[in-house]
Amino acid sequence: MLPTAATRSEYRIWGNLRDRISVAANPRVYRPAVDSHPRDSADSRVIRSLVPRPVRTLAVASAAMPEPSPPHPTVNIRVATRSDAEAMRTVYNNEVENFTTTLDMVPRSLTDQQTWIAARSGAFAAIVAEVDDHVSANDGLVVGFASLSPFKDRPAYSPTVESSIYVARSHTGHGIGRKLMDRLITDARDSGFHSMIARVETSSEASIALHRACGFELVGIEKEVGRKFRRWLDVATLQLML
Repeated sequence: MLPTAATRSEYRIWGNLRDRISVAANPRVYRPAVDSHPRDSADSRVIRSLVPRPVRTLAVASAAMPEPSPPHPTVNIRVATRSDAEAMRTVYNNEVENFTTTLDMVPRSLTDQQTWIAARSGAFAAIVAEVDDHVSANDGLVVGFASLSPFKDRPAYSPTVESSIYVARSHTGHGIGRKLMDRLITDARDSGFHSMIARVETSSEASIALHRACGFELVGIEKEVGRKFRRWLDVATLQLML
């Protein structure tokens, strides 16, 4: 006999009641999850689509662009002229008045420097270092000078020359002293000299390091042979065989 509609309704009622009694008796029985977000109506979906959504942007780390480095200055080594006298004496007098690079204690006048330049010629001509930084108005600024001199007055010493180099304190550490020294060594060899002597006050560590880098060897220390700024000064003698 097929169940009637009334019978099926009774089955559903009894089935629901049985489920409730079973859940109450055993709370661990699985309970179907209730959808806490019922389906939106068509109207709500249309309204929500009209509201602009916030745009999500990606944070990009912007690295600061490094500033271009200034062009490397060009150093030109050439023979000194009378017009270089003022720049040369400025470099030299700073050493005379403030440092022990030279044991000279009397600053040079412009006339003194011009006379010194004029008295030198040939292998003993003074040379200067001028810089061109390609930016400032100081292109061609003389920032150092150097020269060869007879080592001793007596003729037997003539194969040997003595070198001297001065570089403006504002331009040290740029290889200018090395360029001047390289030029002196070349000129001395081309002129047929046999050796070069340099005499350096011993606290002038940068100068001693320059000479050693160019092949000079320490051959002696003269103890307390000079006095300047109320202290005794030692002088190192370095020699380069040409």
